[in-house]
Amino acid sequence: MNDPMMALDAFAPERLLAEASLRAGGLDDFGPGDVREALGVLDPALRDEARLSVQGRALLREKLVAQLVNRLVIEDHCKRFPEILRQPIDDPLVIVGLPRTGTTLLQRLLAVDPQFSKAQWWETRYPAPLPGENLERPRERIDRARAEVAAMVEAVPQILAIHPLDAEQPDEEFMLMEHSFLCAMDSYVNVPSYTAWLDRQDQTQVYAYLRKMLQFLQWQQARRGIAPGRRWLLKSPQHLHSLELLFKVFPQARVVLTHRDPGKTIPSLASFIHTLWQIYSDRADPAQVGEQWNGRMARALRHSLEVRDALAAEAFLDVQFEDTVSDPLAVVERIYRFAGLALTADTRAAMEAWLVDNGRDKRAAHRYDAAAFGLDEARLQRDYGDYRARHVRA
Repeated sequence: MNDPMMALDAFAPERLLAEASLRAGGLDDFGPGDVREALGVLDPALRDEARLSVQGRALLREKLVAQLVNRLVIEDHCKRFPEILRQPIDDPLVIVGLPRTGTTLLQRLLAVDPQFSKAQWWETRYPAPLPGENLERPRERIDRARAEVAAMVEAVPQILAIHPLDAEQPDEEFMLMEHSFLCAMDSYVNVPSYTAWLDRQDQTQVYAYLRKMLQFLQWQQARRGIAPGRRWLLKSPQHLHSLELLFKVFPQARVVLTHRDPGKTIPSLASFIHTLWQIYSDRADPAQVGEQWNGRMARALRHSLEVRDALAAEAFLDVQFEDTVSDPLAVVERIYRFAGLALTADTRAAMEAWLVDNGRDKRAAHRYDAAAFGLDEARLQRDYGDYRARHVRA
């Protein structure tokens, strides 16, 4: 990829699709959705806007090709094993909130309970079996995920202070949603033209494909002897942008909305996004990160509250970050009542043990300068004043 001519068309859609098909043994059905159109918009944005480093170009190209291979393999399995699409996934419990509002803590704490189906990080990164891999023993995928996490931590050590990456811990479904190619590529690189195009698209297909991928994971888990839980446990801030579509595809979903002062979350999120941009570009601009992501999250919060007001109140439970930190098991009890599930003594004891082993004090503090992202208090009050009045404790 050091050849400058190769770099010019590194992300050409037909090159990506052809390489994926070759890797997948000639499979050519990428499934439903606007995959080609999305790649066509993404191509010039990555070439002309993202300011990719040589390493970043190679990493991102590999990421896209691997996701296309996953789609090919998933479609092939769904044709050969029609029972996959009969897997019931009707009423997920979904944790939704800004990053840094306790969503990861709640997800991993609840995931201790086998009543919940969940996806570990390796499953969201490598949802489809690799060539020659035994479905019952996905050792190669797990090993690859472990190596990838280790490489990320070595390259960007501060990432663990922001998000506790672990290949074998439950994590959010964002990487599954990315397989639609209609998700937030600007989490990784600065591609404003693609982002503007994306904001005009109907993203129902993102959730339809997410459902298919969860069915595929549930089918694989059953083959490994993992009994399905009573309901899926999901978590992603991405749902703030499209909460109505979550309910369109999963009508019986129940959503836990987590809340914290955006003055404590938005600068931290900007720092996280800037860290990710630096993996792919050596010219990542913190001011651009702050401008783009503050605007995106302000719109997302407003949108989610509008959707919340339009839907049945019993579909939502509000949780304050301060309560999650000060008494997480009391919050868990509220969530179980909300979800209509029983919290057994054994599960509660397992959760208590998990909390002892996974306290926030086990990780370094996340340090950042809000001013570097252009996020002063006046701006935060302007953009989040209404949200603060409604959901942030004085």
